[in-house]
Amino acid sequence: MPKIILLFLLTIMLTACARKPLGQETPQITGSTPIIPTDTPLINQPDTSALQPAGNIAPPDKALAPAVLPSDTVNPPPVFEMPAVTVGAQRMAQYLPLLQNKQVALVVNQTSVVENTHLADTLLSLGVQVRKVFAPEHGFRGDADAGAKILNATDEKTGLPLISLYGKNKKPTAADLQDVDVVIFDIQDVGARFYTYISTMHYVMEACAEQGKEMLVLDRPNPNGHYVDGPVLDPAYRSFVGMHPIPVVHGLTVGELALMINNEGWLANGAYCNLTVIPCINYTHHTRYQLPVKPSPNLPNMQAIYLYPSLCFFEGAEVSVGRGTNKQFQVIGSPKYRYPFSFTPVSKPGATHPKFENQPCFGFDLSNIPPDTLKYKTQLDLNWVIRLYADYPDKPNFFSDFFNKLAGNSRLVEQIKSGLPMDSIRQSWQPQLETYKQKRKHYLLYEDFE
Repeated sequence: MPKIILLFLLTIMLTACARKPLGQETPQITGSTPIIPTDTPLINQPDTSALQPAGNIAPPDKALAPAVLPSDTVNPPPVFEMPAVTVGAQRMAQYLPLLQNKQVALVVNQTSVVENTHLADTLLSLGVQVRKVFAPEHGFRGDADAGAKILNATDEKTGLPLISLYGKNKKPTAADLQDVDVVIFDIQDVGARFYTYISTMHYVMEACAEQGKEMLVLDRPNPNGHYVDGPVLDPAYRSFVGMHPIPVVHGLTVGELALMINNEGWLANGAYCNLTVIPCINYTHHTRYQLPVKPSPNLPNMQAIYLYPSLCFFEGAEVSVGRGTNKQFQVIGSPKYRYPFSFTPVSKPGATHPKFENQPCFGFDLSNIPPDTLKYKTQLDLNWVIRLYADYPDKPNFFSDFFNKLAGNSRLVEQIKSGLPMDSIRQSWQPQLETYKQKRKHYLLYEDFE
């Protein structure tokens, strides 16, 4: 009988260990940014605490609101009661006190939701004085084509003015911010340098710095935040699809990247933004986060999001990535190939005039790659670009000038043209990648993958 009791007690102890929640410690950042203690109410902090060198990082909440997992994506591997990630926007106890008696502007899109309700609607219902919305690429509702001009308008539901930050005007003007005290940025990123939401964040930070306005970043997980890879951008190739000297896959959340931009002096004329970041809870850079809302019209699922950093290079080549199909960034091809698999891009919402519209394209279907193969991949895959260039019948016209902007240099295209294998190309990135990784450590808010 004593042995049975002992075995029973041991089983209880092991079960308790397995059920222990993970990742509920206070997010830490190396460097000079102080962490507000969890036992000190944020509302009682002196105003000077928001002016520290790296910005103000809010502490964890005592009560966690679970995030909603999407129903149309692959579930993560089974674990023992893994706590749901709580995104920054859900942590209202931390940031609502910062908005009291202040005029607020939002930089948001369709991903800016709190428990299935848009952040704009949530804040208005709580009496926050929201005055306007700045809309990034794809617009406030996230239904515009990539590269499409976004017009100023009025939101039908809320009556809020919508000011476009995509097209001719990418940066809020002094007049735009004249009646604003604080700007909130809450947009889901996918962790690739050429995904333009982070470029919009840069310009908003710059405008806030120049106009003396506060900026609040409500952090969200990076679904490709479990690795760092790709060539580091050469400043000579700086553009809206690559503004910072970071790799293609930078391994940072928008909050972490905002801290890096601010403290590395990357804003124009060395401007410094009065920045506050509200971190996520229960997120680490090991986490394979499942997005609850598609981040843009042509990234419809997690398969596309995992493939995007490797396939986006084709946007600078004579290859379709499936815009105008129901497998965007999951199929690749061109009318000039003779592969067995084919697809035909057609005009549809989010891709009204796709590349090779109404032309049969021959290539590869990547949508059937086992999800875990992509989910746990930790490097860019250049094999597709190398293969499709090698097989293209009109090689001098395969690449466009846009390819170098996506790559962030002119070296990659020459390496591919010369027939250099992927391993050798990747090796050429390593010195700059190692330097970047050391810099990145200073801005991490979450447990890292290394």
